[in-house]
Amino acid sequence: MRAYRALLGAQARSQTAYRTSFVVDLVGNVGATAFDVVTVVVLYGVTRELGGFTLRETLVIVGLSAFAFAAADLLVGNIERLSGYVRTGLFDAVLVRPLAALPQLLLMDLPVRKVSRVAFGLAVLLAALASARIEWTPARVALAVVAPLAGIVFFGAVFVLTATVSFYWIDSGQLANSVTYGGRDFTSYPVTIYGGWFRALFAYGLGFAFVSYHPALALLGRADPLGLPGWVGWAAPGVAGVAAAVAALAWRVGIRHYRSTGS
Repeated sequence: MRAYRALLGAQARSQTAYRTSFVVDLVGNVGATAFDVVTVVVLYGVTRELGGFTLRETLVIVGLSAFAFAAADLLVGNIERLSGYVRTGLFDAVLVRPLAALPQLLLMDLPVRKVSRVAFGLAVLLAALASARIEWTPARVALAVVAPLAGIVFFGAVFVLTATVSFYWIDSGQLANSVTYGGRDFTSYPVTIYGGWFRALFAYGLGFAFVSYHPALALLGRADPLGLPGWVGWAAPGVAGVAAAVAALAWRVGIRHYRSTGS
């Protein structure tokens, strides 16, 4: 752990060395998450409901999604650079060090500037929960704490899982982004606005409905318009655990498949 703390400390010191630049980056990074929220608010300027949900209800959904994705991007997002590390041979250097490969990759560039996104996403989530007129019970309080954490684990698993494609196909960056960032956009709205195979694939085939939509239903005390039972809203931790297990397995298989760049 001492080595990992040293890597993390070095990253923090290097990124905060130029304070003005760091502050500008902090403020600028809020925009990516803020635009997601503003887009939802703008949509409700021309309609009272979206997919059967009011603005207050949808803000709970977007709050869960925004916070979970921002935190996962902060903690795990650097894994997106794996294809570049493989192409340049830097990943070979990672493997010969006496440390686990995945934590090294995550700490090679931990973007401290993205802390502002996490803070903004958390603020949106807390404000949404406070304004949604939720009838709080001990179980719902627990879900309000656990569901965002499960969302972080789920998005982190998606980051890792899509990055492992680089072991087989180096130019897979856009494919990975379509799932990670596409998943973020998908989870920012009620899944009832989507239809057909697209909803079936992203919401339940890939599990994105359990990041924000179903937990929001459970928190709001609403029945699912799609007809699924109420207990599904409490399944987010289990789905996140399965996603993490699949990502861990894919990572191990990918590492074993890797045969170096030969450089």
